[in-house]
Amino acid sequence: MLYELIAIVRPGNLLEVKEIARTAGSLILRSGGTIRGISNWGVFSLPKRTRKHQAQYTDGHYFVMRYDASSAIQDDVRKTLGLDPRMIKFSSVKLGDGKLETLSKIPGKIPWAEKEKF
Repeated sequence: MLYELIAIVRPGNLLEVKEIARTAGSLILRSGGTIRGISNWGVFSLPKRTRKHQAQYTDGHYFVMRYDASSAIQDDVRKTLGLDPRMIKFSSVKLGDGKLETLSKIPGKIPWAEKEKF
């Protein structure tokens, strides 16, 4: 199945964002999944002030990853990200209707920002 992961990491250190993306990516690749694309959206204000791991956040560093994996791998990614104290929030969504014809037309490129430094 094709999934899209939208993750919000605590802002301030791009190295942490890369590390979390690398961890999720390696989990997917080791289990036989494929990463279609990853996009760094940068730091934006959160819709509302969020409390996570005894800290309050008003901003977050967003990144998006599209990947093909089984539902078991997707569950592992969710568990791993949920335990990471650097994560503020994340959401994983299944894309498409499950038919190969539809999924093959969804691109790996995730447009948002004009400049991407990831």
